[in-house]
Amino acid sequence: MNRKYPKIILSEEGEKWLDNGQMWMYKNNAVDIDETIENGSLVDIMTTRGRYMGTGFISKNSHITVRILSKKSDEIIDRDFFKKRIQFAYDFRKTLELDNIENCRLIFGEADQLPGLTVDRYNDILVTQVSSYGLDVIKDMIYELLLEVLNEDGQDIKGIYERNDIKIRAKEGLSLEKGFWRNAHLPTTTIINENGILLHVDIENGQKTGYFLDQKANRVLLRKMAHGKKVLDCFSHTGGFALNAAYGKAKEVHAVDVSQTALNQAYENAKLNHLENKMRFIKDDVFDYLDKCKVGQYDIIVLDPPAFTKSRRTIDHAYNGYKKINMKAIKLLGRGGYLITCSCSRFMETDNFEKMLRESALESGVTLKQVSVTQQNHDHPILWTMEETSYLKFYIFQII
Repeated sequence: MNRKYPKIILSEEGEKWLDNGQMWMYKNNAVDIDETIENGSLVDIMTTRGRYMGTGFISKNSHITVRILSKKSDEIIDRDFFKKRIQFAYDFRKTLELDNIENCRLIFGEADQLPGLTVDRYNDILVTQVSSYGLDVIKDMIYELLLEVLNEDGQDIKGIYERNDIKIRAKEGLSLEKGFWRNAHLPTTTIINENGILLHVDIENGQKTGYFLDQKANRVLLRKMAHGKKVLDCFSHTGGFALNAAYGKAKEVHAVDVSQTALNQAYENAKLNHLENKMRFIKDDVFDYLDKCKVGQYDIIVLDPPAFTKSRRTIDHAYNGYKKINMKAIKLLGRGGYLITCSCSRFMETDNFEKMLRESALESGVTLKQVSVTQQNHDHPILWTMEETSYLKFYIFQII
């Protein structure tokens, strides 16, 4: 090894995890950590037998003690290292998301080998989230490299907005804050074009970094099957699925959400695309609304709820919630109807979600005919060695 980073010692159990491809080292797998190591610095992970396992940023406050950047003992982690990683991630988007390169996720943390970093692009603004203490220390360099890589490709980026208001930062010992990097004075709203549909995005107050980019391709699947159909979009939020149904010439589109603010934004998006007369926006609790509907009232029902669980401790409660809402939709659709259902919680794992769907169909006395099974959009890639990068499950069925 040519470098001299401080060393921390890993347990045998932790060694197994890292050998299987995991890029996080957990605190309970640490045998020995020198307390004099500076928080956020680079460290080498070693086994009790002296075997090298990886290098990454240490976070003394987090349960994730080290977010590994490299498992190559001779790799120098410097400015050039991070530029190559950013360039690699950007080239991936240019290959798979060229039509949406101005509104896509450019960096997806661990899946892009840049753990603790999220970067979304909305036209000429980048929106970032940093959830790693070590990356926060060097974020100025990271931001400069992002601009450098994009500018070298002729992309005009005017500013970077930090949405560092995520709770996970508190676990890292970092402050929660948001605002433009280096005090740029730029608008915090913009209009993006997603596969032909114009959408208002509020990077300051919108969900996540301003908008849910991970359902782009899935929304188009609804668009292609909506022609002449009566469509109900549950948990519609700002209308992503409902707008695609209307754009796809659905006969009728109803968007239901409990938030009037979200519905107002959905209506503004509809006006932007001259679809407001083809859609109806309904403020109601989705569970209550479905109870008021009649069998056969809709040909397609979309269930895109917020995460019913954000931890493993509440899986059973979430399971029951997903089952309840799916059974309501299945019974309303009847034979020939189409159910579009998904979960955005990584803790509601695929096997468990499919078990819930099978039970919902069986107890409703119907059969599910699979039309399509997908996951998150290409710009949210999945690293097969890290299940944490896989979270969205998206299913389309016909009821028979």
